[in-house]
Amino acid sequence: MYAPTSTNSPRSGPTSGDDDGLTDFDGAGEILRAWGNGLRPDPDLTVSEWADRHRMLSGRASAEPGRYRTVRTPYMREIMDRLSPGDPTHRIVFMKAAQVGATEAGNNWIGFAIHQAPGPMLAVQPTVELAKRNSRQRIDPLIDESPELRERVKPARSRDAGNTMLSKEFAGGILIMTGANSAVGLRSTPARYIFLDEVDAYPASADEEGDPVTLAEARSLTFAHRRKVLLVSTPTIRGLSRIEREYEASDQRRFFVPCPHCGAMQWLKFDRLRWQKGRPETAEYHCEGCDAAIAEHHKTAMLEGGEWRATATAADPTTVGYHLSALYSPIGWLSWERIVRAWDAAQGSDEAIKAFRNTILGETWVETGEAPDWQRLYDRRERWISGTVPAGGLFLTAGADVQKDRIEIDVWAWGRGLESWLVDHVVIEGGPDRHDAWSELTALLDRSWPHERGAHLRIARLAIDTGYEAPAVYSWSRSQGFAQVSPVKGVEGFNRSSPVSGPTFVDATAGGKRLRRGARLWTVAVSTFKAETYRFLRLARPTEEEMADGAAFPPGSVHLPHWVENEWLKQFVAEQLVTVRTKRGFARLEWQKLRERNEALDCRVYARAAAWIAGADRWPEEKWRDLEDQLGAAPYGDTDPAGQIHRPGQAPQGKRRSDWLGRRGGWF
Repeated sequence: MYAPTSTNSPRSGPTSGDDDGLTDFDGAGEILRAWGNGLRPDPDLTVSEWADRHRMLSGRASAEPGRYRTVRTPYMREIMDRLSPGDPTHRIVFMKAAQVGATEAGNNWIGFAIHQAPGPMLAVQPTVELAKRNSRQRIDPLIDESPELRERVKPARSRDAGNTMLSKEFAGGILIMTGANSAVGLRSTPARYIFLDEVDAYPASADEEGDPVTLAEARSLTFAHRRKVLLVSTPTIRGLSRIEREYEASDQRRFFVPCPHCGAMQWLKFDRLRWQKGRPETAEYHCEGCDAAIAEHHKTAMLEGGEWRATATAADPTTVGYHLSALYSPIGWLSWERIVRAWDAAQGSDEAIKAFRNTILGETWVETGEAPDWQRLYDRRERWISGTVPAGGLFLTAGADVQKDRIEIDVWAWGRGLESWLVDHVVIEGGPDRHDAWSELTALLDRSWPHERGAHLRIARLAIDTGYEAPAVYSWSRSQGFAQVSPVKGVEGFNRSSPVSGPTFVDATAGGKRLRRGARLWTVAVSTFKAETYRFLRLARPTEEEMADGAAFPPGSVHLPHWVENEWLKQFVAEQLVTVRTKRGFARLEWQKLRERNEALDCRVYARAAAWIAGADRWPEEKWRDLEDQLGAAPYGDTDPAGQIHRPGQAPQGKRRSDWLGRRGGWF
């Protein structure tokens, strides 16, 4: 080691008679120490160790800002470490609930790659817009809050385009962010690391070029044994869920935790969580081994003592799969009490229960599409005065199916909780080319049905299928006014949050002239309403003794009258939901006919869509109460038109009034 001999000159002569060419510099000790540190290899860290040492959480992107601590979510340690270069695993599959820390673990991997193992990385969100949002809300804070990353990623204000919204360049690599809906983004560059987030929300095809997951993974094939692929998602529907398919092909790991009482190792299941009815705060977990109640404050120690265990054999030994529910959520995040409250609040709503299973339990939702037995429905028929609306029915909708030689219409009454009654079945002979057929359908709109309480109800809204002779349907619908008539187009697929979309404007014909944007068309996800109908048909019904004690039918119950015939019942359950495989091997759900005729089921779907368009799925309590009050106000048995509640009139130019709800009338 050489030390400076003078503080006044940066350079001095030799310190001995030997001129060996070495000179001393001011601060040489510091320089040599820095030089030595530079020669020392970086620590051989795993992703979790890197996160604990270098990751800082921003208040912009985290509920718990500050230094990242893996001990907060011990179950994420193994998942993150599988992503380390020293681990032989190539593909990591994580099927999970919300609020378990998966997103931050994925971001830790991104930070680790930038700092410790640079290479090209591809991060895919469901859409390009979500990729941009993730870049602003997650990736930018990740870089800004970690000095080791900040010095490696070029600043956004640099003239060099190395740091943009969707790409971050760093020494030895680049992070490219894109959406699964962009085929260009998915095949833009080879990638050693691929982070596929929320894969169940990906479209079936990226710009019609194929499955987004397959396209993205193809970018990593040239890296052979050095590649890493992370697939993360909350699951959706069984048979359609990508993450479930990948998990089931893996070794299906579960996080086993010890019982604080007997030490038995087990993975947490919702059916072991128990509480007193109406008191979610009493929620406790019951051990599978000793059945002792485990209070939630034990969870921290249980998580620290937990371990991942494989429960199956993977088809590919380089793929590992993990499943985790929100029951493991750390203290201070999602509590068992809140989980119980969410479960209680979801009762009575298929959509809410589906969301609970997906986001809380991390499990797929099973669409029940097995056709009920028509003979059981025949035995369950009920007697009420033919042609009348039972007391629980509060408004009417109709579904019309146009065939080549006839138009079939079913009129349904709807009550609270979407309880329904078949009120009438009408067949108009003659197809859409017969003028009188449309006149008879128009007359049906003006017809009223007596209500058990004495009022008369008209059809609030009729949904008519446009699958056959759409121009004739558009023309007739336009002539009646779209306030009461809704042309619909059925499409396959599920959309539980918004099963009816629209309206969109389509061209129509009137008086031989083509009218641009002359009709309003609604699109109906028929799979949603078919599955809902079958679930409603399976609901348990109260016995006669229970009804005598005041028991009510469950919400959604379907009531069929005694006059309905065998043929109609067979049509009503003429389809079933099956899982089919595409040519590329992917699964999809498809409704298949068990018999040729299925008009009764189609008419039910359209009538249900009409109720959705009318707003019944979104009405507040006040509207339901208002309907009941109006029906109760009518004198029982008053059939005089002057005594009908809110007798509807004709709107100007033959258009029916659009405000049929409430006090201005339209369908009473």
